[in-house]
Amino acid sequence: MADYDFDLFVIGAGSGGVRAARVSAGYGAKVAIAEEYRVGGTCVIRGCVPKKLLVYGAHFAEDLHDAKRFGWEVETPTFNWATLRDNVLADVDRLNKAYTETLDNNKVTTFLERATIAGPHEVKLASGKTVTAKVILIATGGWPVIPDFPGAEHGVTSNEVFHLDSLPKRVVIAGGGYIANEFAGIFHSLGSSVTLVNRSDTILRGYDEQIRDRLLQISMTKGIQYRFNCHFESIEKKEDGSLLASFCDHDPVEADLVLFAIGRRPNVEGLGLDQVGITITPHGAIPVDAHNKTNVDSIYAVGDVTDRVQLTPVAIREGHAFADTLFGDNPRTVDYDTIPSAVFSQPPLAGVGLTEAQARNKLGSIKVYSSDFRPMKNVLAGRNERSLYKMIVDATSDRVVGLHMIGPDAPEILQAAAIAVKAGLTKADFDATVALHPSMAEELVLMK
Repeated sequence: MADYDFDLFVIGAGSGGVRAARVSAGYGAKVAIAEEYRVGGTCVIRGCVPKKLLVYGAHFAEDLHDAKRFGWEVETPTFNWATLRDNVLADVDRLNKAYTETLDNNKVTTFLERATIAGPHEVKLASGKTVTAKVILIATGGWPVIPDFPGAEHGVTSNEVFHLDSLPKRVVIAGGGYIANEFAGIFHSLGSSVTLVNRSDTILRGYDEQIRDRLLQISMTKGIQYRFNCHFESIEKKEDGSLLASFCDHDPVEADLVLFAIGRRPNVEGLGLDQVGITITPHGAIPVDAHNKTNVDSIYAVGDVTDRVQLTPVAIREGHAFADTLFGDNPRTVDYDTIPSAVFSQPPLAGVGLTEAQARNKLGSIKVYSSDFRPMKNVLAGRNERSLYKMIVDATSDRVVGLHMIGPDAPEILQAAAIAVKAGLTKADFDATVALHPSMAEELVLMK
């Protein structure tokens, strides 16, 4: 490998890229990584980590209200957006530094500038410098989709929403996926009037129908407005800085913020893929084989840029498997079966395995068990919000093939339960487990 400047050059220092770089360097490879913005990637810098902190902050609105029923005399609380925003961004700074130190400690050379592919073994940096590598790994992640209609430039995406100068009083959110529903819950809890606009009549496609319907019911009861089968026509910015969002076949809505959360696309624009003949899918993703190799032998890709499963833990596993395979003498692939996922809405929902509809289509004969209950805390607080747990069982083998839930701490509970589903445990195994009482999680072993 002496003919190259580096054994491995990683383009993109997000979760997948950093893991691949660190592990490869640990195996003795000479590694470089380039990042044009900040080390840490979407999840750490402008995604799941700062968003989860906003979710925590927003949930205090309900907690402070409920505290009175538990004997706490709470004076009328006030909320300061700038305090939450600045503390969240400070934690992002901390994580950015921690990720950078991880690379430095593993002797990875970091280039804080844009990098593009100039050849099968060549990378060109924004400074004009060209470096060579035996292997190139693309880990540039995804980028928010911005719609094309008059005035769309007045909207923001999840990239900018963490930096707002003030809390908007009226928010229009475009989209029906997890980002849209999470920010709907955040802004509503913080006191904003929220209207969620969706092009179809379904939110959270891919999640169990009863679970997502329960979230819709709870959200509408709380006061979040929904408009289905609704398409943007234009956004007009008024003299006072407010926005007027107009739609096809729907009344216009006045807003202080329009947030686009209509999906994310692989971040490949201007990357130089055409320089080496790397093919992309119709949706702009880089197709790879089971070992993350593109159609060019020396170039690989992991994470959201491949558009396989857009989840941070998946990108990390792909990056680790790549390093093990190429530099650790331990060829392995990632198992994409039975991946748990969650939506940090209010309340949150989570699921693993087959939904009821998927199981009926795939297995035919199934049994569905459920528990629809009001959590103990909600009862005392006088909150009518109900949780729903569902267990999908293969009627032939008694194997649990899916678990889906909505309610307080659902993602925390599901992570442990997902192990049981992944391991192929049966309904009888769940039934044989003694309940941990009193808890919400005990419903998993009490369903009849």
